[in-house]
Amino acid sequence: MKLISAFLIGIVFGTGIILSGMANPAKVIGFFDIAGAWDPSLIFVMIAAMLTAMVGYRVVLVRPRPVFEPEFNLPKSKLIDAPLVLGSATFGIGWGISGFCPGGAIPALGTGRGEALIFVAAMMVGILLTRTLRNMRAQQLRTA
Repeated sequence: MKLISAFLIGIVFGTGIILSGMANPAKVIGFFDIAGAWDPSLIFVMIAAMLTAMVGYRVVLVRPRPVFEPEFNLPKSKLIDAPLVLGSATFGIGWGISGFCPGGAIPALGTGRGEALIFVAAMMVGILLTRTLRNMRAQQLRTA
């Protein structure tokens, strides 16, 4: 049931991304083109997402635990450190250059766009590289 739930949530999310136009990198880049042909639609998608999340958190977090997990998995740290800042900057730069973020690129794979495939492949390489470097660093700290 957990897998079916995740699948249905993914379908709803992906459908929303496609219908809002956020799987189209030109639309996203248009939001960042303030001096040119600015397209403000991304801000409306972000506002709708934030409002949905705010309501969702208020409704869900009053429960003692999630339906399919023993406990809620929420961030415990509020620390703003170098990896967080570097990762956020990398995300923002990549999003501004490519017009894709992970949430938009994965549904865009279904449209057959070649640039979506390139983006997702590069994202996977980045994830694997980051995990490898973190594991190497953790290993160094354990042996030091």
